[in-house]
Amino acid sequence: MTFKFSNRTEAGKMLAQKLTAYTNRKDVLVLALPRGGVPVGSEVAKALNAPLDVCIVRKLGVPGHKELAMGAIANGGVRILNYDVVGWLNISSATIEKVAAHELRELQRRDRVYRGDRSPPNVRNNTIILVDDGIATGSTIRAAIAILQQQKPQRIVVATPVAPLSVCRELQALVDEVVCLSMPEPFYAIGLWYENFNQTTDAQVRQLLEKSHQIFNESTQNCQMKEAVKK
Repeated sequence: MTFKFSNRTEAGKMLAQKLTAYTNRKDVLVLALPRGGVPVGSEVAKALNAPLDVCIVRKLGVPGHKELAMGAIANGGVRILNYDVVGWLNISSATIEKVAAHELRELQRRDRVYRGDRSPPNVRNNTIILVDDGIATGSTIRAAIAILQQQKPQRIVVATPVAPLSVCRELQALVDEVVCLSMPEPFYAIGLWYENFNQTTDAQVRQLLEKSHQIFNESTQNCQMKEAVKK
């Protein structure tokens, strides 16, 4: 099934409908890949009544062709390389190190901007729903999976509106479940499968995270009050 989503908000609502088995579970945490994954993840978290946070990874773009990923990095020293791209373009180790150093600085900046004083969420023994607005080569999501696996979650679910069928099959070998609404072949680029694919800003990411935390906290307090009344 292939079609275009109106925008990330619609895509998130549609994706949440495929994840209803995870609704109202205390062990579920939605982690979105910024920036574009956050509007999608916020809708998923709201529908599932689950907390939302970010899983910050950075794609290592080929110099002069930044949209082409030669790998990705995440916090904790995790680095994933796409050796097919590196070998095909004969990219040197020095070039990889230079790009990685630049992206590490941006990764650290985003962590400060998005989380502020909040600590990273507890992943251990929890069910993680890892959300992005789309997956192209899979290098970024693989880096996210690698960093999460180091923290020993109970279960990892990759959830995305659109990705190539071939990449979804590869990811199924790495995680417990892959939920994808549309798997077009040929794929070309994520933006082709959205009518509105405007760039998500840092300010929008922070606003969505703060709003999601507020909604989840209010829901938790309401549930606690209802339980107290029953007693």
